[in-house]
Amino acid sequence: MSRSSTRPNSAYPSRSGTPSLRDVVHGVMKIFHHEKESEAHQIFRQQVGHQPKPALGLPQTINPDEETVPGIEHPGSTGVIYCSDRAIANGFNYANSHEWANLGQGAPEVGPIPDAPPRPQNIPVPEDSLEYAPTTGVKALREAVANLYNDNYRKGKASQYTYENVCIVPGGRAGLSRVAAVIGDVYCSYQVPDYTAYDQVLSAFKRLVPVPTALDPKNKYRLDIEQTKKDILTQGLAVVIASNPRNPTGQVIAGKELKELVSLSRENTTIVLDEFYSWYIYPDSEKDIGKSISSAEYVEDVNSDSVVIIDGLTKNWRLPGWRVCWVVGPKNLITALSQSGSFLDGGANHPLQLAALPLLDPERVKLEKASLQRHFKAKRDHVLKRLHALHLDVDVPPQATFYIWLNLEKLPPPLNNGLTFFEELLKEKTIVIPGIFFDINPAHRRNLFNSPCHHYVRLSFGPPIEDLDKGIDAIGRVVAAARQGGTKKMGHNYKKSLESSTGINV
Repeated sequence: MSRSSTRPNSAYPSRSGTPSLRDVVHGVMKIFHHEKESEAHQIFRQQVGHQPKPALGLPQTINPDEETVPGIEHPGSTGVIYCSDRAIANGFNYANSHEWANLGQGAPEVGPIPDAPPRPQNIPVPEDSLEYAPTTGVKALREAVANLYNDNYRKGKASQYTYENVCIVPGGRAGLSRVAAVIGDVYCSYQVPDYTAYDQVLSAFKRLVPVPTALDPKNKYRLDIEQTKKDILTQGLAVVIASNPRNPTGQVIAGKELKELVSLSRENTTIVLDEFYSWYIYPDSEKDIGKSISSAEYVEDVNSDSVVIIDGLTKNWRLPGWRVCWVVGPKNLITALSQSGSFLDGGANHPLQLAALPLLDPERVKLEKASLQRHFKAKRDHVLKRLHALHLDVDVPPQATFYIWLNLEKLPPPLNNGLTFFEELLKEKTIVIPGIFFDINPAHRRNLFNSPCHHYVRLSFGPPIEDLDKGIDAIGRVVAAARQGGTKKMGHNYKKSLESSTGINV
């Protein structure tokens, strides 16, 4: 019997064929040591774009079962898209979504929350808005964004943002893509774990040479600014990209450390910060409720400091369907983004840009921030308490965002890796995101079992609390089944589609 088929030192059946007591009580625990032994991992690899990429100079491997078009290379799915596709294969659809608990979607609840301003119900569509908007966005909205940053982060500073420092884009990914399209041949620093779409950006825009930094959970996933400074000098890093607050770990670079990170922009390095969770900060003191965070606070000169901020209505305003976002940075960057937008995406929705104007009023924003922070802090604490009751304590609890980075290592195998845990939860109509999607690994060559994110899943507490409870209940059922009844029925028999099971032998 191979080491992959049973736990080392486990009791084997007797020669008479009678199962041992351990087999009866615990079942047979499969311990996978390589992705080829795991059905969940094989399903992942069979998705187009998820195969390991060949070394330079070697021909690309072609899967004969895939339709191929000459010259086309699949970039691979982002985590949420892959997990949604797998959920659909297991019966999920938007008509029955109320039956499922979606703790995977990277979106906040969009309905009313206590003490928040009313949600927009109607969108005016003046005749002029039926025309294309400029690729940099409607001037009035650009002015409103600049004014909001100045009001929140730059009071009393000589250098102020103007509309020329703002480009409106159709979503955060579009903002990232526009920025990546205008960066030359450079070494680009990124961290592991971080936002899943960075993998596709760094793969697609090949002039960016990716240079990884693994963040240490023992150090609460802190970015070592001094080490980053050394890397800039020794490795010639020209661009640093990061989410802040951090997706998926829920940590945040703030205060002195954020100031030092911004200061690197004055040393011939461009700092690109994805600040979509800048309002999701959970202070201990009530007096600090309503405060947000942005690198804009530490920029000295808005036109000479090479700091690029990407944000928008998606998370903070809880309007993901609007796809109205922005990039803030030096004026010459905005000119370049206008040009890249003309061939990448064509610009953001014109009527929704106009409808966004009153939402950026600073007084309204203050109310939005305070209500959001109180509501999501309560949801965070509720989920952490429920996980604790399941003996699933979170190693590094989130200080920000609406994500929990959950370590599964202490669970019985094979439930102790993110992909298998995800597949088992699909059977319970619950969606989470396996940690490997946050292992930014543009080459895709690494054995998934060697990923530092392999034993993690990301749980979102963005949905309404009733959905959160439904999902935690499902997690409780799966964990209880593993701990009490054994894992013999886990790790296999996953559906590839609605019509059939996998038939993969592991």
